[in-house]
Amino acid sequence: MTALSKEAHRSGKRVGLVPTMGALHEGHLALVRTARSQSDVVVVSIFVNPTQFGPKEDFSKYPRTLEKDAELLKAEKVDFIFNPSVEEMYPPGASTWLTVEGLSEKLDGRSRPGHFQGVTTVVSKLFNIVQPDIAVFGQKDAAQAAIIRKMARDLDFDVRIVICPIVREKDGLALSSRNVYLNPEQRKQATVLYRSLMRVQTLVDQGESNAARLIAVGRQVIAEEPQVRLDYFEIVNWETLDPAPDVSQGALVAVAAYVGETRLIDNVVLQGVGEVRKIL
Repeated sequence: MTALSKEAHRSGKRVGLVPTMGALHEGHLALVRTARSQSDVVVVSIFVNPTQFGPKEDFSKYPRTLEKDAELLKAEKVDFIFNPSVEEMYPPGASTWLTVEGLSEKLDGRSRPGHFQGVTTVVSKLFNIVQPDIAVFGQKDAAQAAIIRKMARDLDFDVRIVICPIVREKDGLALSSRNVYLNPEQRKQATVLYRSLMRVQTLVDQGESNAARLIAVGRQVIAEEPQVRLDYFEIVNWETLDPAPDVSQGALVAVAAYVGETRLIDNVVLQGVGEVRKIL
């Protein structure tokens, strides 16, 4: 993979990387199309990374659909699929980890200890192996996006991080590989995440800027679906992931909840001025 990337660079071509764990859906394909529009050679990595799963999480049952994924990527004219084994990515004796301190324990990092250490370690390895000029990620994993952007800046990775908007079903549910775990009733219940975000967005559009009041309303909407168990509902600064007491300058509204045994996340960016507007 590294040799192929170096060959592309020698030919004056820009390399775009879309890191995934497979089980691809339209959200992933939107990232691929963005990479295609901004680079000459598109690489999609498919690697279910064991180090970002906790001991009681769904690593063993995480959907693996490589043959179907390959067909989807072929239709998008992807140049290379990078599908390494666990042993290739983590050779025997590997003991080096990368942690973005001050961010990795927030939002999903608080609920899933060690998760972001696994994410940043594997993404840094992918950057070193693929040597992309751009790397494309989705806004749905907003905390991950913020952490990877900071990692790239802090460690001087020569790669531009591109964040793409969330792709949704017609009823608002954010596309996710984990949606396949939901039965029909849970699938209906899962739309409460989006409804809670839209209720907050509506209040902001009407002039409400106090984050505490907005969070209370968002939590109330989630509570209307008794089978859905809230993990967190927070309003934070996109860059630092610190609580934002006032949203008038823009903020990230993020929610995570369990629908049955399936943990889903979603978010919306409240537009203000400065970096939040520029990111998307």
